[in-house]
Amino acid sequence: MKDLTDIPTLMQDLGARAKAASAELAFAPAQAKQTALEAAADAVWANRAQIIEANAKDLEFGRDKGLSDAMMDRLMLDESRIQGIVEGLRAVAAQDDPVGRVTEEWDRPTGLNIRRVRTPLGVVGVIYESRPNVTADAGALCLKAGNAVILRGGSESFHSSGAIHACLVEGLRAAGLPEDSIQLIPTRDRAAVSELLTMTDYIDVIVPRGGKGLVGLVQREARVPVFAHLEGIVHIYLDAAADPVKALKVVKNAKTRRTGICGAAECLLIHRDVVDTVGQGVIRALIEAGVEVRADETLQQIEGTIPATDEDWGREYLDSIIAAKVVDDIDQAIAHIRQFGSDHTDCIITEDDAAVNRFFQRVDSAILMHNASTQFADGGEFGMGAEIGIATGKMHARGPVGAAQLTSFKYLVVGDGAVRS
Repeated sequence: MKDLTDIPTLMQDLGARAKAASAELAFAPAQAKQTALEAAADAVWANRAQIIEANAKDLEFGRDKGLSDAMMDRLMLDESRIQGIVEGLRAVAAQDDPVGRVTEEWDRPTGLNIRRVRTPLGVVGVIYESRPNVTADAGALCLKAGNAVILRGGSESFHSSGAIHACLVEGLRAAGLPEDSIQLIPTRDRAAVSELLTMTDYIDVIVPRGGKGLVGLVQREARVPVFAHLEGIVHIYLDAAADPVKALKVVKNAKTRRTGICGAAECLLIHRDVVDTVGQGVIRALIEAGVEVRADETLQQIEGTIPATDEDWGREYLDSIIAAKVVDDIDQAIAHIRQFGSDHTDCIITEDDAAVNRFFQRVDSAILMHNASTQFADGGEFGMGAEIGIATGKMHARGPVGAAQLTSFKYLVVGDGAVRS
C-alpha cells in the first residue's frame, strides 16, 4: 500500500514509472494502442453504473463545497454523458496514429534524404478541474500519441476520475501495454500539484485545464513547458450585415447550450446600425431564456437588462450571464476583443464577406468563427475525437490539442556514404 502522506516520494515514484512506460509506448504498434482504447471504451460502458455511483459521491462533495450550478453541471455524469465518453474513446481509437507520420521529406544535392517525422513528447502531466470526462479524453489522446500521462483531476471529481481511470487501465491491460502508461494521482493533496510542476527529470510538458486561478498557478510555478489553456472570454460580434435569424439562433446556442464550458459566449458586441433590429431581438431572446444581460448605457433601454460595470468587460462568467455592448463599427469590435479577449474563441455574425475577411485577419485568437456557435470550440467537434484542452498560447500547439498536437518531431537523415566537404 502506498503512503499517500509522503507526497514527494509518491510523485517521484509516479514519475519514474511514467518515464519507463513512455520508453515502451514510443514504439508501441498502432494496433495495440487502438485495441487499448477500444477495450477501455467497452469497460467504461460496462461499468457505467459504478461510474455514476462514484459520481454521486462527487456531486455530494460539490454541493457541500458550494459549487455553482454551472460547475455542478460540469461535474455531473449520467448515462448520456458516459455514452459521450465511450464515443470519444472510440473516435480517438479509430484515428490514424500520428507517431511516425512523415510531415515533410526532401532531398539535398549532397545526396541526403531528410524526413521529418512525428514522435511522442514523452511524459505529459495533465491538471484539470471538475469535468471527470477529461480523465478519459486526456488519457486517450496521450496514449494515441505514444505518451505516458500523469493525470491530476480536481478534488471535486476525485471518485469519478478514479472510476474512469480504472477502465483505462483495464484497456491497457487488455492490449498488453504498460499499465503505468496512464496514471492518476491518488490523492486530493494539493502538494502533489506543486511536486508535479517541478519534476523536470520525468515530465516533458504540463497541460492545465481549468479556470484562471489554476492556469495562473501552473504558469507561475511550473519548471517544465506548459500548454496554456487560459480563460474562454468568448466574444460574438453582430455586424451591420448580420442575418437576424442566424444571429438569434447562434447567439442563443453559444450562451445557453452549456454555460459552464470554455466555448460559451461571454460578451456580445452589437454594431450600432442593428441595435434596434437584430440586437434587440437577440437580447430579448436571451433574457427570455433566463440569461442575465449586463448592458452598456445604450442597451440599457431594453427592458430586463441590468447596467454593466467596468468589471464586466473581459470576464468569464461560466454562468447564465452575458455582457453586451454597442460598437460603432467592426474595427471598434476588433479593438474591444484585443483589449478584453483571452485569445481563445471569437465569432462574427455577418453576410458581408469583406467583414469576415477583416475579422479573420485582424483578430488573433486561436479559434475564429463565422456564423457558427462558439460551443463548437471543441476538439471532438473539430474531428479530433477529443481534446486535452484549447491552447491559447502560440508555441507548439494552439487551439484544440488533440493527439497530433501531443507529438514533437525528429529528423531522419539517410545518405549513401555521404561526407561533407
